[in-house]
Amino acid sequence: MTVHGTGGWTWRHRMTPRSPDEQHRAATPMELLLDLCFVVAVAQVALRLEHALAEGHFAAGIPSYFMVFFAIWWAWMNFSWFASAFDTDDVPYRLSTLLVMTGVLILAAGVPRAFDDGDFGIVFLGYLVMRVGLVAQQLRASASHPKARATMLRYVAGESLAMVGWAVVVFGLPERWRMWGFLAMVVAELLVPLWADRAWRMPWHPHHIAERYGLLTIIVLGETILSATNAFRDALSSAVNTELLFIAAGGLLIVFAMWWVYFSMNAGELLATTTAPFLWGYGHYVIFAAGAAVGAGLSVNIAQVEHHTVLSTTQAGLAVTIPVFCYLLVVWWLMVRPHGANAPYAWTMPLLGSLILAASFTPYPVPLAGVLMALLIAVSIYAHSHRPATD
Repeated sequence: MTVHGTGGWTWRHRMTPRSPDEQHRAATPMELLLDLCFVVAVAQVALRLEHALAEGHFAAGIPSYFMVFFAIWWAWMNFSWFASAFDTDDVPYRLSTLLVMTGVLILAAGVPRAFDDGDFGIVFLGYLVMRVGLVAQQLRASASHPKARATMLRYVAGESLAMVGWAVVVFGLPERWRMWGFLAMVVAELLVPLWADRAWRMPWHPHHIAERYGLLTIIVLGETILSATNAFRDALSSAVNTELLFIAAGGLLIVFAMWWVYFSMNAGELLATTTAPFLWGYGHYVIFAAGAAVGAGLSVNIAQVEHHTVLSTTQAGLAVTIPVFCYLLVVWWLMVRPHGANAPYAWTMPLLGSLILAASFTPYPVPLAGVLMALLIAVSIYAHSHRPATD
């Protein structure tokens, strides 16, 4: 039974799974609004990473970045895969999604305290609110669809126990043991979907998932666009600063090429045929974290030119080239390598990624990295233009 409300909304008593073969499946306005909330969280964590690197606090800033970014990414990923299978877009679904958004914003508000003081209490609260919204949906799906019951209840049990574990790590462990507790909980979280889906695989839509991941990739690359824009602004604010202009130009070439290489392959078709969807989904943690870190690295290079940081040119350059290298390597591994002989880059991506790392030890690491990334785009264009025609 379906009861229609105002504005086209519906109230459904049952939450039935959507078909993975549904035609023209695309991200919904609700999912786009959710992504905007994650934009806030990603911007907060990238900003704190920038401050930590500029002040030379590598030992504290980098682990904190990976820890907080994992919380953001994992919450987004859990909800996105569930929504791909069970998005009903009715009143209860929308209300629970709004609760998830609230949790994301609470988490974002806790990022500065987590970075500066190692206090993850607010981050935990935001994560708890997000989990409540998701678990409510999982319980609804388990009650509505008999085949999904075992899987959904496994998710509920695993994620609820994980929250208990996170509470112990955040509030119970001494600070010297917190990193080990965090790593243990990361392993536990990653195992929950693997265990739950053994009962019954959720019917997620491969092209919808590929679109959702592509949208988040664009979000994290937006951090690099913002940093390059700030470099142009600073370079043109008074007397023209040529070095800042080179950094801005290099940053734009980097982000354009990062976008280009990610979207040069059809991820939806790859997901529809892959035998390891979890590897594809989990591996994107590196892509997303590296993409956001490039923006922070560009800001550090701007600060280095303006003498607002204690870092050397090489250290500032590494803040950009290391995440670019990681991004290229994982995009190549997950998106390019599976296509075999039909891949447009072959070994070019790992090779140029290594050269980009080496560029850190030159006087102009960011501009040179930008030139090498532009070369990567040229390789892609050449490969596509010389690909044999198919019927």
